[in-house]
This record gives sequence, C-alpha cells and structure tokens, in this order.
Amino acid sequence: MAAPSTISDTLIQDSIVRAVQNVCQTMMRHEAALVETTSDATRSDFKTRLHVFGSVGFVGEANGIVYLCIPDDFASHAAGRILGMSPGEVEMSGDEVVKDVVGEITNMTVGGFKNSLCDVGFPCKLTLPTIVRGDNLAVASIKAATRHIFHFDCAGHRLVADIQLKTD
Repeated sequence: MAAPSTISDTLIQDSIVRAVQNVCQTMMRHEAALVETTSDATRSDFKTRLHVFGSVGFVGEANGIVYLCIPDDFASHAAGRILGMSPGEVEMSGDEVVKDVVGEITNMTVGGFKNSLCDVGFPCKLTLPTIVRGDNLAVASIKAATRHIFHFDCAGHRLVADIQLKTD
C-alpha cells in the first residue's frame, strides 16, 4: 500500500484518541473519553491553576510535537495510581516523582501516536520528553504547523493533547 501524501485530520484524531485511551487504561486503570476537539488555542486556558506540561517531539517524514497538559492534582493522582503510592506518599516524595510520571505518560502517549503515523507510511523518531510545571502557562504555535487540540476526561479530570504537526 502506498503512503498517503498527507496526514488526515481523521488519522490524527484516531491516533491520539487511541494513544491516550491506551495509556490511561494501561497505566492508571482509568477510562479516557474525548470530550472536545478544537484548533483554537485560546480554548485551552492553563492560566488559572497549576498544570504539568509534558512534551515529546517527533522527526522524520512527519515532524511535530505533542504537548500533554495535565492539571497538577490529576498529575499527582496519576503518580499515585501508577506507582502504587498514597496521596501522602506522593506529596512526601516531592515534585520529581510527579514530573517523572508525567514524562512517562507523555512518552508512551506520543509513542503510540507516532506508531500510528509510521504504520501508514510516515516513519519518524521520538525526541526526549520535556516537563514543565507551573501556572499561567501557554503553548505557542509553531510556524507552518497544523495544530489540533483534543480535550479528554479521565477520572473526572481534563487532560489536553495539543498536537502541532508539519509534513514535508
């Protein structure tokens, strides 16, 4: 089968939904449901509460970056679920435990997304994850990239996948 010349919006959505759902189910034993899709970055407001952002890029026939934007309380909850720790143990362990877990969640999610691109003829490789924690955060658009923003509900929390993609 010949590779398509472009990556369709449907492929992007199906790939990120499958990747987020697989990681949430496998790692946290929580279901994740897509609740909103947009290309409008102003709809993704991370200014009012503490968030942890994980990002992993991919390079090759498809180039881009995926940001996972996770509220801090959900990131701590996820760390406890994944590591088998109580909320108190997560808090006592410090920020590094939460950042490590968000890095792993991001790496696995973007890896699943990337594998879907590779499967249809867009081979690419991942970069290392970067983690940022804070409030009043924003994701800047990359010039000449197509942006897709997906909002998920997982265990009553909002997880946002912000994908910026450029094909050569």
